Amino acid sequence: MAWHVRGVLLPDDEVRDIWLVGDRVTFEPVPGAETIADGGFVLPGLIDAHCHIGIARGGAPITSLDQARELARVDRDAGVLAIRDAGSPYPYPELDDDPDLPRLARAGRHVAPPKRYLRDIGVEVGAAEVAATVTEQARAGNGWVKLVGDWIDRGVGDLAPAWDAATMTAAVEAAHAAGVRAAVHTFSESAVEIMVRAGVDSVEHGTGLSLDLIDEMARRGTALVPTMINIQTFGGIADQARAKFPGYADHMLALRDRFPEVVRSAYEAGVPIYVGTDAGGGIDHGLAAEEMLLLHERAGMPAVDVLAAASWGARDWLGFPGLVEGGLADLVVYAEDPRADLRVVRTPSRIVLRGRPVR
Repeated sequence: MAWHVRGVLLPDDEVRDIWLVGDRVTFEPVPGAETIADGGFVLPGLIDAHCHIGIARGGAPITSLDQARELARVDRDAGVLAIRDAGSPYPYPELDDDPDLPRLARAGRHVAPPKRYLRDIGVEVGAAEVAATVTEQARAGNGWVKLVGDWIDRGVGDLAPAWDAATMTAAVEAAHAAGVRAAVHTFSESAVEIMVRAGVDSVEHGTGLSLDLIDEMARRGTALVPTMINIQTFGGIADQARAKFPGYADHMLALRDRFPEVVRSAYEAGVPIYVGTDAGGGIDHGLAAEEMLLLHERAGMPAVDVLAAASWGARDWLGFPGLVEGGLADLVVYAEDPRADLRVVRTPSRIVLRGRPVR
């Protein structure tokens, strides 16, 4: 079955006719195609570039493929048609080509320091084992490795790097030697500096970024996935920790409060920024639109650049071609122009995944 869509195609900003044949896009007319959208604004399917369909609500690992499918469908029904799963404690390579689910760019399990990360989520290893574990987890994913760059150190009473700088640098080198890209979780100032200078491919959260490091990221082309929804939870984290770790609590609040300006500075410096919610655990799935609005309203990114960070730009970054000749047949349609009012992204009028209408 072939489908026909007509509307204002973004980012081209012109009325186009698109035909979807199987899982491919063509601009050549297809006789007999059924029109499923005529009018509105058409975007390549959205991306959640930091998501965890392997972690259930509350933070426990999922225990079945059905759970992963259920979580992925929530994102799909919000217009997210590709996901970068930034670390899963449950393997699910079977879902890579599931026609009912968003496309997947996957890391294996998080590589984390011993007893300094979320219980049962990561592979927890000492410095001597980090590089070998990265190589192993590169095989478990399909193009990414996830490193835990810092977490609270109870002996210090605050955030601290997961390992020494040499070990963290070797971890990035091991990922690249294995042919995959490395993403790093960082909240602190010290860990993010180590990892950016080590050549990590994407910084997740990045609350500790300085202006000098932002300039270095821009020079290297290092991506930032801010997960602003996640950073809003720092107040609750601080409240829970304050009795035992008051310095850590104050630090987390300071990082939260300065973060919109950090993201704004990164945007102005030319750092590639992509939309990610950190769904899984403490963040619900299906909130990509809310993350987009935070980037626009709190960090001051123009609507069209937020759309790029969630759609065509993010798809290029992850290797999922958009609405170009021969591209992938993933699209969302909005009745109104999301560049004029970004709130429109909350309510897609048509969703097509892998050449099949979902809504």
